[in-house]
Amino acid sequence: MELQARSLWLLTEPLHAVCYFEERCRQLGRDLGLKGFWMGYFAARTAPLGTVEPAAAMAILGGFAPGMVARALPEAWSIVTPAHVLDERGSRAAHALRNIAPELEHAAAELLPPLQAIVDDAPATARPLFAANRALCDHADPVERLWQLATTVREFRGDVHQAVLADEGLDGCEALVLAAASGRVPKDTMREDRGWSEEEWAAATDRLRSRGLVDAYGDATHLGRLERERIEEATERLADRLLHALPERETEALLHGLEPVVRRILAADVLPFPNPIGLPHLDEPVRRVPGS
Repeated sequence: MELQARSLWLLTEPLHAVCYFEERCRQLGRDLGLKGFWMGYFAARTAPLGTVEPAAAMAILGGFAPGMVARALPEAWSIVTPAHVLDERGSRAAHALRNIAPELEHAAAELLPPLQAIVDDAPATARPLFAANRALCDHADPVERLWQLATTVREFRGDVHQAVLADEGLDGCEALVLAAASGRVPKDTMREDRGWSEEEWAAATDRLRSRGLVDAYGDATHLGRLERERIEEATERLADRLLHALPERETEALLHGLEPVVRRILAADVLPFPNPIGLPHLDEPVRRVPGS
């Protein structure tokens, strides 16, 4: 079932991720009067939670430097309301998906019921972004509702992933350094993408080196790769809870129905590879580290 949990991520993350990479979606913040992409990102990502403060946002999102978050929140809420951000976020994502995959209008009829069943059945305790997004899955527009359901599914996985990182004793910067060192995210751009200074990144690297997880060149050691693999396996094990609502046959039908849509999105070259969200190509095999 953990392989199915990974497949569910691979087949919902691209649906969600148009909101970060499609051109009109990327303009959301600027069009709403916010200061560029990142203020728009933090406003849109946290808007389901209401007018959240920086400390809470940092704890929930993970990975972002405190100063980066504080430059966006709470100032964004003096410019725009969470409700307005959410309206724009959903409508722009749906518009992007319709342009990329016009067949979604019809495919949604089959995809919505199993995704809704997954979201309705999943537990919300200790999963704040999932819980907040689940309350938004009532759009009349079928494509917008499909995007919101995919978003809610990915935020469930994101919530449990943050819990796994914390359980492994990794702070936000250390988790990114290890992900970059093991090739999961772009090593040359990840620090700036998440707002960490060179000094903060170097200090996190030193802490990982003292644990034997990275070598003198900043690359993951065998122990570091094993650690990274454990993190993914634990995330997939916890994310597998999403699939408890569906019988095996319905799960396979959902994954089969999502695949052509996602392939259309990937073929449109909206999502870059490699990318800062760690999404691999759809056909990349599940990697296992020898000895794990």
